[in-house]
Amino acid sequence: MILDDYKEIREMIAKFSDSEVAPLAAEIDEKGKIPTSLVAKIAENGFMGSYIPEEYGGAGMDYMSYSLIIEEISRSCASTGVLISAHTSLAVWPILQYGSEEQKKKYLPKMASGEWLGCFCLSEPNAGSDAGSLTTYAEDKGDHYILNGSKNWITNGAEADIAIVFAKTEKTDNHKGMSTFIVETAWDGFEVQKKEDKLGIRGSSTTAIAIENLKVPKENLLGKEKKGFSIGLATLDGGRIGIAAQALGIAEAAFRYAKKYSLERVQFGKPIADLQAIQFILADMSTKIAASRLLIAEASRLKDLGQPYSKEAAQAKVFAAETAMWTTTKAIQVLGGNGYVKEYPVERYFRDAKITEIYEGTSEVQRLVIAANELKDLR
Repeated sequence: MILDDYKEIREMIAKFSDSEVAPLAAEIDEKGKIPTSLVAKIAENGFMGSYIPEEYGGAGMDYMSYSLIIEEISRSCASTGVLISAHTSLAVWPILQYGSEEQKKKYLPKMASGEWLGCFCLSEPNAGSDAGSLTTYAEDKGDHYILNGSKNWITNGAEADIAIVFAKTEKTDNHKGMSTFIVETAWDGFEVQKKEDKLGIRGSSTTAIAIENLKVPKENLLGKEKKGFSIGLATLDGGRIGIAAQALGIAEAAFRYAKKYSLERVQFGKPIADLQAIQFILADMSTKIAASRLLIAEASRLKDLGQPYSKEAAQAKVFAAETAMWTTTKAIQVLGGNGYVKEYPVERYFRDAKITEIYEGTSEVQRLVIAANELKDLR
């Protein structure tokens, strides 16, 4: 089995997660911020540049290893998991895949070291699932562009140093005029605005961004002009594997806690784990988690091989996300009243799980992607 080959890597990541991340998880959720000292330790272990090649300062891992990083970190703290995921999947990967050699040398070493954090600026107030309707515009001024518009739901938005920004270089009513830019957030005209007060993943910043007369050098166009929509879709395909891994980590945490609690909680003179109703819940949790793990492994394997994986990434995300939501709901049920209070972590797992069904493509969008792939050869 392919996952057996990654046993040592998983154990190394899990040890770090248990010792460095888990003790801070409740505080991160309560205060709504991930300590910079923790981010530094994550970077020191190579997790911020996991699959960046060594020549650009990265760890040179494969995508499967990256998925394990997100799963194991998210098992302790989903907020920390998505900070790494958004940085790596959504900001690092498009530069690695579409960037010029000059762009890679300039940005990837700082992103691999954790010196610079990345974010992905696609969504807008009126452009969510329908990304092609975005209105941010990039006006060609010869040796540079001037960008104007707004973005929202930007993960890492409050801390990011690098933003992958999507804007139209041709005003159209569809996706065809969209281009992609590497933006340094310190540039004049890039302003972080509202920070959202969220249900879950509260330690991860989610912000609105105002872009006003932002001057972007021509050399910071990522890929070719008007190819932004395809760059965005390809980036999100990989990002969905990361979110699936995040969901899996959350589900695994809830399962472990519910299992442990069921062995300790005594009712009617015996542990509730002896009750068939509880055993059935635990059995279904175990099965759904195992299936999620295999779907993620298959999508990661295909990506590492350079083969098409859009359908498999969507399958992994929709199944793992819904598994996380189901598992955390059932974990609260196993704990009863205790599951509903903050003294126990399952209520945090429940709050963190919901977003995995929404961001980087809702569960409904994932089903559209899967169906389109299944039907394309028959039309």
